[in-house]
Amino acid sequence: MTPEPIEPDPAALARRLLGQASGSRRIIGICGAPGAGKSTLAAQLIVALDALSPGCAVVVPMDGFHLAASVIGGDDRSTRRGAPDTFDPRGYAALLHRLRLNTDPIVYAPEYRREIEDPVTGAIPVPQSCRIVITEGNYLLLPDPAWRAVRQELDEVWFLEAPDEALRIDRLIERHQRFGKDPARARDHVLGSDECNARLVAGHRDQADLVLRFESWHAHSGH
Repeated sequence: MTPEPIEPDPAALARRLLGQASGSRRIIGICGAPGAGKSTLAAQLIVALDALSPGCAVVVPMDGFHLAASVIGGDDRSTRRGAPDTFDPRGYAALLHRLRLNTDPIVYAPEYRREIEDPVTGAIPVPQSCRIVITEGNYLLLPDPAWRAVRQELDEVWFLEAPDEALRIDRLIERHQRFGKDPARARDHVLGSDECNARLVAGHRDQADLVLRFESWHAHSGH
């Protein structure tokens, strides 16, 4: 049965996470379409968690596992960047497994930098003392074997849906323009590749443990 969406309450969600993380490290995934607000919610959760237990949580986004532009530049994936086959899900799963084991004093995760449109290795430090890892990305619920391996490393996956699809698309176009695409190219990419990905992501909403939706979305920025 598909869960009914609830309004995200970062403080309540933070208390929930800390209550679950009394023993071993917890890894929580936030899934959703491009532009739904995943990174915004993750950032809000970090603020709420830091207020309760400083330094207890860190965000490790899926975007750090974008394939480099030099890898996909020679084929059609360069025009579909952001599609499932433009990521390294097995590398992502391996990092999540290492984070779950939590046997190293510190683990360094990659980060995607929009200003250079490429991932940067070793950009996010995750110390052993960190009790909660929040990871966010589009494809955490895909059934393909490589992405199932990602899901297996997550204690829960929350699906964040956008209440206003037109606004989500507008914000996504604006974001592409902000990071260097001309207006026509930004719109073509969003209405083509990004919307194809959004439909794929939405098809697995019912696999989520919790469905969230910003009802007062004007107060939140999309990601």
